[in-house]
Amino acid sequence: MKHKVAVYRKEHFNAAHRLNNPLWDDKKNALIFGKCNNPHYHGHNYELIVKLTGYPDKETGYVIDLKLLSDIIQHNILEKFDHKNLNEDCDEFKQLNPTAENIAIVIYDILRNEIDKELELKIRLYETERNFVDYPAN
Repeated sequence: MKHKVAVYRKEHFNAAHRLNNPLWDDKKNALIFGKCNNPHYHGHNYELIVKLTGYPDKETGYVIDLKLLSDIIQHNILEKFDHKNLNEDCDEFKQLNPTAENIAIVIYDILRNEIDKELELKIRLYETERNFVDYPAN
């Protein structure tokens, strides 16, 4: 009998961003996004949790080698986003508002290309201690 197991890797990165819709005027952006619309940007200490679900390998007992997962996240996410201005330094957000929701989707899409498709992938991103998103939602 096979047993499905979920494994998790928690990482941390710091990044600045500004929430802004270029189709709106300054007044509407300020009304909708509040302090997050600061034209001088603001930062967060993001906590990233990557969840992979699958069946342990018969030979290793691993769903995935967590050192390998750590390396994938380090190379593809942390090196790209840590200590960056998401709006200005990251191509992914040149035309995409860097909300926590959009950041989680971007991280998912990047990692999905790097991780075995047999494994279910879920991203949890904490923007603050109290505010976080899950993608996919189900």
